[in-house]
Amino acid sequence: MQYPRNAESRLRRLSETFPAVVMTGARQAGKTTLLRMAFPDHDYVSLDLPAAANQAERNPDTFLDVHPEPVVIDEVQYAPGLFRHLKAAIDQRRHEMGRYLLTGSQHFSLMKDVSDSLAGRCGLLELENLALDEIETLTPIGDAPLDIARLLVRGQFPELWRAPDLAAGEFYASYLATYIERDVRQLLNVQSLQSFERFLRVLAARSATQVHKSNLASQVGISVGTVTNWLSVLEASGQIALLEPWHTNLGKRVARTPRVYFRDTGLLCFLLNLDDPGLLLRSPFLGGVWETFVFAELRKTREVAGRPFHIWTYRDHGQREIDFVLERAGELSFVECKWEETPGPGEARTIRKVSADLAATDGPWRAGSHYVVSRPRASYDISPGIRAIGVRDLHTVTR
Repeated sequence: MQYPRNAESRLRRLSETFPAVVMTGARQAGKTTLLRMAFPDHDYVSLDLPAAANQAERNPDTFLDVHPEPVVIDEVQYAPGLFRHLKAAIDQRRHEMGRYLLTGSQHFSLMKDVSDSLAGRCGLLELENLALDEIETLTPIGDAPLDIARLLVRGQFPELWRAPDLAAGEFYASYLATYIERDVRQLLNVQSLQSFERFLRVLAARSATQVHKSNLASQVGISVGTVTNWLSVLEASGQIALLEPWHTNLGKRVARTPRVYFRDTGLLCFLLNLDDPGLLLRSPFLGGVWETFVFAELRKTREVAGRPFHIWTYRDHGQREIDFVLERAGELSFVECKWEETPGPGEARTIRKVSADLAATDGPWRAGSHYVVSRPRASYDISPGIRAIGVRDLHTVTR
């Protein structure tokens, strides 16, 4: 089964607007499948093949002759020298759109080459794993706690839903081994793969919490500098997301401690040894896994939202925390994540207090709508301005 992707319409718009489109995302997120289904008449070549990558890097003109436009070039980060030749080819016929469709699994390193060579010539799109609504086009997910736990444990990699008999544990074991061997060894000179895997598992236990690098370094037995480098690699390759805190002073936001989230709950549960939905429901990590899932769905909703918005987290000097702050054109909406089926006023207490404090600061922000994302049978108002919603209702948050 091939699941439809919400990103396809945006992909097509970009291909009609730019000569090149660059799609990034983690390995196995479905980038190649989406491009080949959406553009079946394009030539295709993957630089995952060493011979193709070598030719693209050392003899780029010959490579482009062998693979004429329109063409999909997969894993283009393996041939950074190709970008300036793509620029020259694009500039020969600057106004012919959709000629080069490029994918990459290493976001930041790829973006540097794109910004150096293809600025103004390419559209950018990040593809994440399947969203819940994409899965439910072919496979309904129940509302019972065990049904949702099954989804969280299995995760949302397209291959796991295309092949329902594929064991999630086998998939993630292979994914982890391949990711460490191929991507990590290329991006960093990791001396001990065992230490890196231990770092992954320690980090998994902290998904949806603040990143304290010195504490991580002490627990794994590595330097703080190594923690910084390894976090950068995990973020660059689409395995984690670092969420910066919102602050009234724009300059102070990036200076504060971010939260870390794994991008897929299936990989997260695998690293936490939660291979059974029943185990997850009894686990102290359940709240963090649920919050990780909600954040992933928010990011996917943002990719197809008509009005763009920023996502932050919030923590003040009084240790009050709000999971997510959605900022759009000066409007702030707050989102809290609770596993409960019927959250009450107590779960919205922090939202009310922080909202009141911000209103009293005479800042340039307007109060938006506030939400507690939980498992209600139907949405309802917890208190004035604060609504309990299910994860399927996140589109109402981002409209």
